[in-house]
Amino acid sequence: MDREWATWIGRSDRSSDRIGASPLARLAATLDRNDPPPRDGDPLPPLSHWLYFLPGYRESDVGPDGHARRGGFLPPIPLPRRMWAGGRLTFRAPLHVGDAVSRESQIVDVVHKQGHSGPLVFVVVRHTISGERGVAIVEEHDIVYRSEARGERDAQPTPAPVDAAWSREIHPDPVLLFRYSALTFNSHRIHYDHRYVTEVEHYPGLVVHGPLIATLLADLLRRALPHAHLAAFTFRAVSPLFDGERFFVRGRPAHDGASVHLWAESVHEALAMEATATLAS
Repeated sequence: MDREWATWIGRSDRSSDRIGASPLARLAATLDRNDPPPRDGDPLPPLSHWLYFLPGYRESDVGPDGHARRGGFLPPIPLPRRMWAGGRLTFRAPLHVGDAVSRESQIVDVVHKQGHSGPLVFVVVRHTISGERGVAIVEEHDIVYRSEARGERDAQPTPAPVDAAWSREIHPDPVLLFRYSALTFNSHRIHYDHRYVTEVEHYPGLVVHGPLIATLLADLLRRALPHAHLAAFTFRAVSPLFDGERFFVRGRPAHDGASVHLWAESVHEALAMEATATLAS
């Protein structure tokens, strides 16, 4: 399968947008923040660039899982389940409300692996986002494609760390998931269609978005260290979280003083996502 999809490596796409204030205000409300209304010139909070460059595929182009049909920019990998597995971001210059921005996206790798539950294909997409001051963010986005669920048991959960300095409890009800899906124009049915996610993809409930969990981790850092600035942010999804069951976002400063360890854990103390935030000097 590596050889089959190797021709897609190097494929690129370009898009443009403008950093509007309204999506930021709605994200702050979704995160339960009490921020003043954003104004032109305000800096963009970390990871909120995911509110822009949104896909605009037509209703007739929607596939059975709610995503755009396979093909187009991403390779038409036939494995039916598709999720955001993690990412690596570097922040080179700030973006501000009102900025005109552009994004160049490129497929940089396609890798086939064999997991305990079947074949996996990882697609790595690099996004280079530029504003009025040049390149602002370079992001590598990991997408994983998985085979159809067969009712297999999950692997043994990874225990979460136990020495958090900061913590926040999150209640991921369907309203929270709907609001984030709407903010990011994400029509993937695993986040809002309970019958689909349980009967077709065989999850126990609606799946909490990986980018939402990462955003909640970055938001925890903002609450704990409001004057810190990020130089880099790396995150990796470990196990899914579902609606109706509270979870926790936690963090602590690293011993080097230049980075922060962040993680999300289930109510059963299993690690769901881990992240490292490197602070700008």
